[in-house]
Amino acid sequence: MFHWLHTKLTRPRRQASRLRGMRVLRARYDAASTTPDNRRHWANADGLSANAANSPEVRRILRNRCRYEVANNSYARGIVLTLANDVVGTGPRLQLLTADSEANDRIEHKFWQWARTIRLAEKLRTMRIARAEDGEAFAVLINNPALPTTIKLDLRLIEADQVCTPDFTAFSKQRTDGIVFDQAGNPVEYHVLKRHPGDTTTAIPFGLDYERVPADSVIHWFRADRPGQTRGVPDIMPALPLFAQLRRFTLAVLAAAETAADFAGILYTDAPANGEADPAEPFEPIELEQRALLTMPGGWKMSQLRAEQPSTGFAEFKKEILNEIARCLSMPYNIAACNSSGYNYASGRLDHQTYYKSIRVDQSHLEIAVLDRLLAAWLDEAVLIPGLLPTGLGPIADWPHQWFWDGHEHVDPAKEANAQATRLSSYTTTLATEYAKQGRDWEAELQQRARELKLMRQLGLDPTAIQPVPLSPPELEEEEQDASVVDDH
Repeated sequence: MFHWLHTKLTRPRRQASRLRGMRVLRARYDAASTTPDNRRHWANADGLSANAANSPEVRRILRNRCRYEVANNSYARGIVLTLANDVVGTGPRLQLLTADSEANDRIEHKFWQWARTIRLAEKLRTMRIARAEDGEAFAVLINNPALPTTIKLDLRLIEADQVCTPDFTAFSKQRTDGIVFDQAGNPVEYHVLKRHPGDTTTAIPFGLDYERVPADSVIHWFRADRPGQTRGVPDIMPALPLFAQLRRFTLAVLAAAETAADFAGILYTDAPANGEADPAEPFEPIELEQRALLTMPGGWKMSQLRAEQPSTGFAEFKKEILNEIARCLSMPYNIAACNSSGYNYASGRLDHQTYYKSIRVDQSHLEIAVLDRLLAAWLDEAVLIPGLLPTGLGPIADWPHQWFWDGHEHVDPAKEANAQATRLSSYTTTLATEYAKQGRDWEAELQQRARELKLMRQLGLDPTAIQPVPLSPPELEEEEQDASVVDDH
């Protein structure tokens, strides 16, 4: 009995002593460890939520700095403008896909007229620039009686600074700065200041006055990088320090070159201190006449100062930093710098494929966030006007449609035409797909082509008289090796 009790009491102590002698293994990640070498690098890492990290003050600072850089940096301005032009181009074109082709053409023409009247393409380009500089673009659907079209719907752009809630006591769990959400996370209303907070003519009491605009009348376009993010940050934000470094380095190289150019020459002597040489005042400037033969004081020599700037690494530094700047926009270097020297056909194609894929993603996002909502509002107003829309097409929400954008010119049209003919002959593509790549409607193009052929036959012209001569495989390989990308965008 005593032996059993002694065993029960001493066994836990023996097990504990064995555990104390064992080493406890713990998994570790090098990226999660903090060392004296990386302590400063990770000093600003935090666990803030998306909305807390993008607080109103943080977004205000980022907007101001991005706008300043784009306004004063030629590369920043060119990159943003190129991005807006490539995404929007001359503007989207609507194509309805209902069974009634005549009704489709009529509605498309009416919508095109209205879009030109309100300068839709120009406003979309401004929205893309605002998303790059401010992180988000806002537009309010309004009624504009001054429009010459039957439909008075218009789009009024507002800056992100105006969407805020000055009355901080109105905040709740379903609100962020300027936006009120329901329980499901859907926007219910937007708070829009009646005047821009940076307007110097705005009085302070009136500047805090804002309107509560229903969410149905507001278009908010931004890219959500984190779950739960409700406000956007500038697209070029990661490149802001790089833009500053590029400008600083350029100014430093220019200052060094100007400093070296200020000295036409240096007077020096090989004689030792207190040696035999005529006296000369140190740092005394000597006026030199043009095309004159000069004599130096005894024991003195003249030497021209060698300018070391710009150094051989200056061009390489600019190329690398511009490449890093454009990476956050998925833009290749030759488009960001507008310089394709050093590119060949293959490298140009690869770089452009990544860029154009990001352009298609932006266009798809723009269709969902802006264009589809704009078309729905236009149709809601058009249905109230007698005779504007044809009858018998069913509910408007069921009308299929798509948007056409400007096509991107190929760097080698001959190769692209041969590849297109091969795809069509092998039935791996369709006319609709090929025309859509160029931003054109295949039905309209075929109808136009049929009219042209009919007229040519009437005039006695042979449409098959001139046929393109396809390149042979050796010629294609030779051009692919030697051709350079000449499209500098």
